[in-house]
Amino acid sequence: MDSNKKYWKGLEELQQTPAFVESSKGEFAESIPVEDVLNEAGLSTKTPRRDFLKALGFGLGAVTLAACNRTPVHKAVPYIIKPEEVTPGIPNYYASSFNGQSVLVRTREGRPISLAANPNSIGLNQGTDSTTAASVLDLYDMSKLQNPQVGGKDVEWSKLDSTVIAALDKAAAAGKQIAVVASTVNSPSMLAAIAKFTTKYPTTSLVQVDAVSYSGIIEANKASFGKAVVPSYHFKNANVVVSVAADFLGSWLEGEEHTQDYIKNRDYKSLKNGKMSRHIQFESGLSMTGSNADVRIAIKPSEEGAVLISLYNAITGQSLAGGVSNKKAQTAIALASKELVNAKGNAVVVAGSNDVNVQLLANAINTALGAYGAIIDLDNFAKKYQGSDAAFQQFLANATAGQVGVALFLNSNPVYDYFKPADVKSALSKVEFTLSFSDRADETASELKAIAPTCTFLEAWGDASAKEGYYTIVQPTINPVFNTRQAEQSFLVWAGDNTNIYDFVKQNWEANILAGTGKSWKELLQTGFVYKGSETGSSYTANVDVNAVAAAIASAAKAVAGEVELKLYESTVMRDGRYANNAYLQELPDPVSKVTWDNYAAINPKFAEQLGLGENSTVKVEANGYAVELPVVLQPGQALGTVSIAVGYGRTKVGKAGNDVGKNAFPFARLANGTVQFEAKATVTKASATYELAQTQTHHTIEGRNIIRETTFAKYLKDPNSESGRFSDTHKTYDLWNKFESPGHKWVMAIDLNACTGCGSCIVACNVENNIPVVGRDEVRRRREMHWLRIDRYYTLEAGDAKLTKEKEIAKATDLDYESVTVVHQPMLCQHCDHAPCETVCPVLATVHSSEGLNHMAYNRCFGTRYCANNCPYKVRRFNWFNYWNDSRFDNYLNNEFTQLVLNPDVTTRSRGVMEKCSMCIQRIQAGKLHAKMENRKLKDGDVKMACQEACSANAIIFGDVNDPESEVSKALRNERVYYVLEEINVQPNIGYMTKVRNTFEA
Repeated sequence: MDSNKKYWKGLEELQQTPAFVESSKGEFAESIPVEDVLNEAGLSTKTPRRDFLKALGFGLGAVTLAACNRTPVHKAVPYIIKPEEVTPGIPNYYASSFNGQSVLVRTREGRPISLAANPNSIGLNQGTDSTTAASVLDLYDMSKLQNPQVGGKDVEWSKLDSTVIAALDKAAAAGKQIAVVASTVNSPSMLAAIAKFTTKYPTTSLVQVDAVSYSGIIEANKASFGKAVVPSYHFKNANVVVSVAADFLGSWLEGEEHTQDYIKNRDYKSLKNGKMSRHIQFESGLSMTGSNADVRIAIKPSEEGAVLISLYNAITGQSLAGGVSNKKAQTAIALASKELVNAKGNAVVVAGSNDVNVQLLANAINTALGAYGAIIDLDNFAKKYQGSDAAFQQFLANATAGQVGVALFLNSNPVYDYFKPADVKSALSKVEFTLSFSDRADETASELKAIAPTCTFLEAWGDASAKEGYYTIVQPTINPVFNTRQAEQSFLVWAGDNTNIYDFVKQNWEANILAGTGKSWKELLQTGFVYKGSETGSSYTANVDVNAVAAAIASAAKAVAGEVELKLYESTVMRDGRYANNAYLQELPDPVSKVTWDNYAAINPKFAEQLGLGENSTVKVEANGYAVELPVVLQPGQALGTVSIAVGYGRTKVGKAGNDVGKNAFPFARLANGTVQFEAKATVTKASATYELAQTQTHHTIEGRNIIRETTFAKYLKDPNSESGRFSDTHKTYDLWNKFESPGHKWVMAIDLNACTGCGSCIVACNVENNIPVVGRDEVRRRREMHWLRIDRYYTLEAGDAKLTKEKEIAKATDLDYESVTVVHQPMLCQHCDHAPCETVCPVLATVHSSEGLNHMAYNRCFGTRYCANNCPYKVRRFNWFNYWNDSRFDNYLNNEFTQLVLNPDVTTRSRGVMEKCSMCIQRIQAGKLHAKMENRKLKDGDVKMACQEACSANAIIFGDVNDPESEVSKALRNERVYYVLEEINVQPNIGYMTKVRNTFEA
């Protein structure tokens, strides 16, 4: 570890607050819920002594024997006629598509239970994001409508169809507009169905609008190149990346695909070849991308355009007015511009602003750098975000003027996610007939005349084209669960076309997509995609009047600049709010703040001290005529004088899990220069209320021990073992354990800290695979989250001025430059130690070692002493406090027989009173062995993949058999950067970590 650094998970750990010290010093961090146990027995803590002891015996007996005596009953329903393709106990896999990514859907006995990336696809063929991993839960959502509705009442489809057709005919006869208001539509079949509908009703127009807009990029590219598109970015071809407020590894455009590309220049294979890209980030709030940057500079939102002006001047030698005055930013720009020029042709600048002028200047910079073609691809452009802010403004104006007779809303919820919901409601009141295709009566659908609920992608035939030339098929893995119908089918019915949706999709593909590819429909259903594009695009030169653009940027900045500036952002978990009712995502900790079940106001600790704010404080934030009170997160890395708030929260009509979680921040947005923008001048005042957020960051502290190792790229090139490598203490050790032999397989894991971005998709994939329950906000506050895998986020500050070496000064926030923190993300799970301390203390041998090097848990043997958790130095074992799947106190719509169809039948659901932890997906290991045996061959590397490994788009998690010297994990663990966490205490963990390397300027 770099000896000049101190690593800490949160301010409470750095400052050693009384609450943190108190929670860390006990034998057990979580207290036994005696009150709950007694209440279940019908008693209280005031019960007389004899009855109290009887109750205590009953309550603890119920806890400790739950695994044996309260095993869930699984009802078996035999097939009368077994479907040919279904074999009980054997999964089926179907190629499908989610958000344009080709995926494989795993089903068991006819029900989908998980998704994984299609490894044979182009683009994102390794890993998924957290929303994809969690999407299978949405199929079993009890909040969805079960029938179509007219006037808020259930009706038959025939009744809805007649009502809609009458309204359409009336609007057509009157010459009024029929508007289909949708988020981006990139499905060829949906577009074909809308085209059929438009043929029947020629006044129809498709209005595309996205809650998080990229209109600025589209309009800038239209002006610069004559191409109104969002380009694709090939970060694998970039040696230098400068990002100005673009969270391109997180929620900005294709975050997971960008990650897969970006890491190819930074993982252990690239470093071994002496290559590593350099990444410089300018931003207000600490984003997931910023936390992974080599150099990060905190700036205010009003300075984003000024940074680009200064960059343009430094790169081109010009002297545009309006450059940045921030001294730190100026220094970084001087260094970054030299790097960019030296890497011309392999360098790129990306900007996250939705302002057209900011994007125009970014185009001019990238033209000067020669980025168009190899890195920025305008030919094979992205098609996930095509919404037009101007088009939606025109729709509102037309509707308000009474020119719209029918409005149909497709995957669109503007009453919630438009910054002026009152304007939307007012406009809709002037439209004679309105309908939503939403699967629930959401904020917009509940205001409309009718709802035609559509199916989930797991129940539907369809397709997507997320990138020009790239087409993916959507095929159903289960019949529609409720009485729903695809929107494509509804458009066809209303157009008078009775073609079945399967035939319609098939005919459209065979006529317009498969033609000339040599691929048949049957082959398509097996492979899942067709690609007609190319690896890179053509070179382009931007046509930009940089003087006019710079002047416009400087003028626009004045509307945002102030003592306090607000930055809205799209979280990587909730995104724009469409996933708000997914309990797996609500409980996934934010990659940076580690907050679950809420949004918040992120403020720099030093700025918070000036405002008199502390732990559990709340603030009133006001901007653009909107005000809301939010809890505060004292966020290192946040720019002074700024506050960041995530959109996507504050839903009121989404379902049991998502209703009233957090506050809606969309109304803070504003319309400027024709686009919706997420920056504003604001005021922040302390509120009287207090609120405890459900954060996980310091629940499982390892108390300052040496677990992070970090070096610079220059040091690594000079000496690969510099500041890294294995524990070198040679003192004599004594073993209390016998040596475990693993003559067959020995399962181990390698984790590359340089590749892990902290996204959390591995956590969700683990939850889905291993039936890990959701416990809710209050239980997370009590340190009882059940995740088997967590990602620890460590901050560090350079200690050159010795401030961090003086314990008395650590507690003074004013002494530290919290803007300049750096971050390391470390996945932490059971280390499957060869000398496992948990095994030694278990009185009933519930946790034992296998002949293949795994630490097993026998749930039926465990009676919950928690000694193993106390003795685990990694704090990775979880105690099952309640029957979360069958207890109404934790009903995040999960504890009902329907939703429990999502459970993986290969993994038991643990009952109350037992310890549980990572099993290295033992069920997958056994399935891989069985498959190899059936094929009469040996198990080979890659036959078994962990759920977390499969979900990681950065390939940061490598699993396999270390006894196979040619396996990828064996090769990875022979890397000179490998070290083992807490190896000095000789527990002999079987998970090796690779030292974090930063390509800093000082290198």
